[in-house]
Amino acid sequence: MAQAMRRPEMPGSLLATDHRPHPLQDTLMAVTLVLGVLSLVTAGFHHLHLVSSWAGLVGIVTGAYGQYVSETTRERFGLILGLGASGIGFFLGMAHGGLFGGLLG
Repeated sequence: MAQAMRRPEMPGSLLATDHRPHPLQDTLMAVTLVLGVLSLVTAGFHHLHLVSSWAGLVGIVTGAYGQYVSETTRERFGLILGLGASGIGFFLGMAHGGLFGGLLG
């Protein structure tokens, strides 16, 4: 009776559900997270609005495609964090001067 109530032992993370490698999805997740952090950090500096807005925009596009092809909860979790950071950084960069910020016109 005691054995029936034991949980199965699973090596690794609980979020990596299928135990197979996903190089494309992991790369998209890492790129989205890096761009999100870059966008969010540079959004704190008014004069870096070009970096913030472009990194945020590329992070949003990369994260959206990553969500489309993701296969595990771990990938989706990282992508959502990166998408959120990219979105906040993008919108703050747009508020500080935008994608071109006076370079055109």
